[in-house]
Amino acid sequence: MSAFARWLAASACAALLGIAAPCRADDAVASASDADLVGAGFIRLPAWQGSRAHRDQLAPYVQAKLGDRITLSTDDGATLDLIMGEHLHGGLYGNYQWGRSHEDLGRLGGKVTSLSPRLNAGGYAEYDFSEAQNVGMNAAHDTLGAGAYFNLYAFTALPPIGRYEHGLQLQWQWMNGPAMRRFFGLSAVEAAALGVAPWQPGGGSQQMGLEYDGLIPLGRHLATVFSLSYARLLGNAEDSPLVRGFGTADQFTGSMALVYRFAP
Repeated sequence: MSAFARWLAASACAALLGIAAPCRADDAVASASDADLVGAGFIRLPAWQGSRAHRDQLAPYVQAKLGDRITLSTDDGATLDLIMGEHLHGGLYGNYQWGRSHEDLGRLGGKVTSLSPRLNAGGYAEYDFSEAQNVGMNAAHDTLGAGAYFNLYAFTALPPIGRYEHGLQLQWQWMNGPAMRRFFGLSAVEAAALGVAPWQPGGGSQQMGLEYDGLIPLGRHLATVFSLSYARLLGNAEDSPLVRGFGTADQFTGSMALVYRFAP
């Protein structure tokens, strides 16, 4: 899939979801200004999960709250808050998951199976200690397959520097066996093509990550948002011959977007 086609897919996904994500690091930075954000930018992410190479991906940027219950984020997915407590929130969760194309796989293309993008759906719960700190979890299932995913996260805003807003998020992710095999497994045919042993892992910890996010105002309505994240693959993901022989367990991602702020 071309970069433009993936951008269209991400835009369509955001429109279809129409609901959004827990207040995690990047959207927590946005919420600190109490403004909805809409814009466009790019993401530099690993070409495939575990890859050493990267790809640049055009992407829309939306961080908006629709009423009291619904929030939309093209970075983190979507939630519908059914609890609406003073500190406790929770309800339905959905997210878009990147796949890997023949082009993304580079020299592994044709030897390793390409993966189509997917939608994951499930639920979430979050506890806000304050506007600046929260912890939460979400669990989701692949709507077109057997993959299941579980995430724990904790966010803290950092003291603002003038009008510059920033924060940190720590995240841990778990995958079940089908999800782990989808991204990190190797069939006998694939392994033979690569000259390595087959790998059919079970479920377990998939990665631990740390993300830094910032928002730089450029005026009353314009701003630049960015994020830098590092993730370390764990367990069966790190031990995959695909990662050990052709990639790396150290995963770096960065993004930047120019956004319009609908200030209250």
